Amino acid sequence: MTDISEATGQAFQLLFSGDADLWEIIFTSTGVSVRAILIATPIALLVAFLLAHLHFPGRRTLVSLFHTFMAVPTVVVGLTLYLFFSRSGPLGDLNLLFTQRAMVIGQILLSFPLLVSMSHSVFRAADSRIWETAITLGAKPWRAFLTLVHELRFGLIAIVVAGFGRIIAEIGCSMMVGGNIQHYTRNIPTAIGLETSKGEFAQGIALGLVLLALALALNITINYAQSRSELTT
Repeated sequence: MTDISEATGQAFQLLFSGDADLWEIIFTSTGVSVRAILIATPIALLVAFLLAHLHFPGRRTLVSLFHTFMAVPTVVVGLTLYLFFSRSGPLGDLNLLFTQRAMVIGQILLSFPLLVSMSHSVFRAADSRIWETAITLGAKPWRAFLTLVHELRFGLIAIVVAGFGRIIAEIGCSMMVGGNIQHYTRNIPTAIGLETSKGEFAQGIALGLVLLALALALNITINYAQSRSELTT
């Protein structure tokens, strides 16, 4: 019990003393995940909108596939990318393996199905008169789409936040394609795993506290967005 208390005390000391290694890991983790969600979100919203409003053969199959891909384990995505990015893989010449770019790609693939599936439900439930009115008033399709997104913004923000929460804490894909390289690809989940395996609990606890704080902030944001969405409907 004493060891846990000491490790927890050291963890708070690391957090509030501005430990360079600790904060480098935090900034790497958040930087990779923010880039991934910013890239994935616009494309996912467009795909979700098209699946909700266009009728074409195979549409329901695509929706089912996106629902299925939401449950794919992160390590499976990481293994797939590893095989593609390794020297003997079809994309080996790009030298992406064990880079932050590979981690971003992996997290895009992890968040994309969730963003599409949940946004599809929001677009399906939206009042069709929003889109129809915008088109009737002469708006071009892309502007009508932006108008619809603006009207649904609180629900969509909650979805984006949920997608960010999905990737900020994942470890399987980041470990496989990032390699947990110090000062480069080591992020919060991989660092927690490494430090805990070495018996160095202080940094692991500190990083765990950061993830808990992020989870709390994300949940507050989701609840706020959902409450605002209910007020506007």
